[in-house]
Amino acid sequence: MPELARHRRIAADIRRRIAAGEWRPGESLPSRAELAAELGVHPQTVRLAYVLLRRTGVLEGEERKAVYVAHPPAMRTLTDADAPWPFSSETTDTRPRPATVDLAERLDVRVGTMLRHETVECLDPGGRSAMLVSSWWRGQRRPHASYTAELGCVELAEEQAHALGLLVDTTAFRVTRTRFDHDGRPLETADLILPMDRWLIRLAPTGK
Repeated sequence: MPELARHRRIAADIRRRIAAGEWRPGESLPSRAELAAELGVHPQTVRLAYVLLRRTGVLEGEERKAVYVAHPPAMRTLTDADAPWPFSSETTDTRPRPATVDLAERLDVRVGTMLRHETVECLDPGGRSAMLVSSWWRGQRRPHASYTAELGCVELAEEQAHALGLLVDTTAFRVTRTRFDHDGRPLETADLILPMDRWLIRLAPTGK
């Protein structure tokens, strides 16, 4: 198995063991050498898994020192799905996408229409991933006059789970936000993916 795939599999296994209570918040994990011996892999592979888990906020600790299970992140409350993110963010994907049936309905376009797209990873003040926002639109982005937001749930795909430091198929909140011009025509739609262990959702009945 390629080393990249192996270290991601080990990271996912560590997440499962933490979720099962084998290691609790604040508790140290085995050293790289100890865990490598247990799993029958090279210590470098375990190091890569630990690096990934630190980046996604599952573990804390400095390089070459003991790592331990991070305490749960602070809970935030989403009340305005159209408010700008107040902290740092990273754009992780800007590939154009053809409109799916769902996106075509949301944007009032034909299925298969090529859409502009971006996925932004919103980071908390500690640099951990707090939310993913994937947006789709046609042509140039334009100022909007109003928006709607609908709350639902979704099971995380592999890329989403890795970015948020969660297991694949974990259920997360999905806020579907669509922006409109002054005539009520849809300009842009987005999925806001929010981990349930980090967010409370209290949306107003209608957008502004």
